[in-house]
Amino acid sequence: MNKYFFSDMNVMLGRSMRHIFRSMDTIITVCITPIAMMLLFVYVFGGAIQTDTDNYVNYLLPGILLIAIASGISYTAYRLFMDKQRGIIERFHSMPIARSAVLWGHVLTSVVSNVISLIVIIVVALIMGFRSSAGILPWLAVTGILVLFTLALTWVAAIAGLSGKSVEGASAFSYPLIFLPFISSAFVPTDSMPKVVRAFAENQPVTSIVETIRALLSNQPVGNDIWIALAWCIGIMLVAYFFAMRVYNQRAA
Repeated sequence: MNKYFFSDMNVMLGRSMRHIFRSMDTIITVCITPIAMMLLFVYVFGGAIQTDTDNYVNYLLPGILLIAIASGISYTAYRLFMDKQRGIIERFHSMPIARSAVLWGHVLTSVVSNVISLIVIIVVALIMGFRSSAGILPWLAVTGILVLFTLALTWVAAIAGLSGKSVEGASAFSYPLIFLPFISSAFVPTDSMPKVVRAFAENQPVTSIVETIRALLSNQPVGNDIWIALAWCIGIMLVAYFFAMRVYNQRAA
């Protein structure tokens, strides 16, 4: 590892964050759809959905947060694709900086911008009546899981951004990820689903992550869900990191 890796990464992070703060519409856009969905499901569909909670927004919020992350990481793919198209990545490669610092700058920018979006959504949920009996440690655990989930999906986004042939192709990969929470326990309990759909819903990553976050926020035992959630997040992150770096290094060669 280049001995200046962390300082180089800090420079790349600062560059990407300046782009974010100069164009706050990216964060606003990421927030609008999840908030609209939360309003729709709570105030229109909430009365018809049977869950084990008195306040449906408490049940719904974890899934909304994951949808926001899946939506937000598409901007990472877009920014990487534009850097590639404009030859900016090649210019960085010609400089005496750690190559991976460029990618890590984009990845950490995704984490920071998504955290800002999640805070906005949680504030709206509080206004809508969301309440949590969790203490500091459960909230820290929730934060850690959301950051891990963001890192995992951001590295997937990096692959799309580096491999995409067009702007649309680079960012369109996020659509299936946004749809995934709908086939999980994010909106309704899986007990009400047909057997085939239920089998898929109960064995895909979103359900274990949602159930873990929901249990932590309600100060309930998390059981094995937390270990399954961590295994999914870390596994996806490591595999995606490996392939993203491989694609990146091939382009740098």
